[in-house]
Amino acid sequence: MITHIVCFKLKDRNADLDSTVAILRDMEGKIEELKYIEVGVDVLHSERSYDIALVTKFDSMADLEVYQVHPVHKKVIEHMSRVREASVSVDYESSRA
Repeated sequence: MITHIVCFKLKDRNADLDSTVAILRDMEGKIEELKYIEVGVDVLHSERSYDIALVTKFDSMADLEVYQVHPVHKKVIEHMSRVREASVSVDYESSRA
């Protein structure tokens, strides 16, 4: 199992948070290779905090690659390129589903 985590810092948290969370969550059930999705909103609001965390899981690296170019995900990328100030990610093999 591959776990893919992305954290986003938004340009304008107040204006874009709710719509961005909805757009991310809307991927659920629309991409066959996407086995798990969780979208979390930061509650600490510290200087080093990011605004949103996206946690997704895939059966394989090949499935993650399919997700990356899927039309639903490409629309998310378009939205994120407009609203994000920064993002960081990590991908790793996990033993739990």
